[in-house]
Amino acid sequence: MHPKAQHYIQHLQLEAHPEGGYFRRTYQSSLTLPSTALPKHFKESRLAASAIYFLLTTESFSAFHQLQADELWHFYAGSTVTLYLIHPDSTLQTIEVGDPLTNPNASFQALIPAQTWFAAAVTTADSYALVGCTLAPAFDFEDFELAEKQTLLQQYPQHSTWIERYVR
Repeated sequence: MHPKAQHYIQHLQLEAHPEGGYFRRTYQSSLTLPSTALPKHFKESRLAASAIYFLLTTESFSAFHQLQADELWHFYAGSTVTLYLIHPDSTLQTIEVGDPLTNPNASFQALIPAQTWFAAAVTTADSYALVGCTLAPAFDFEDFELAEKQTLLQQYPQHSTWIERYVR
């Protein structure tokens, strides 16, 4: 693992995340939104917003998963991260999150719409990326679904290359 990645993990007190990578919640709204104010797929009330630090390394990708809320990624340090999004209409989109001053194809921020399957990876050898992720309404494990490889392959066979690579 890259020494700077180890430093961030220790200094920011990051923990392993079930999808891969390392994280720590840095913000949680004190405002609660009642379920009646949210889309129908939210069964219970949710906090209004949350944010985390999220660190990926070349060895640890973020496996395909989906959330019930929009997620905004913010680039902080390290190498570019490639996001692989499979939209509900079956289209595949790749987005590079990184420093546009060193990678003209990258952006400091990227939006992943709710109910979109997505994975993320640092593709530069022996590297890492530190990003932030903000959700509104707030992240809740009830709204998190980790992909099952066979189910995703059945649903999106045209994206088998990325599904095979980024589902555990």
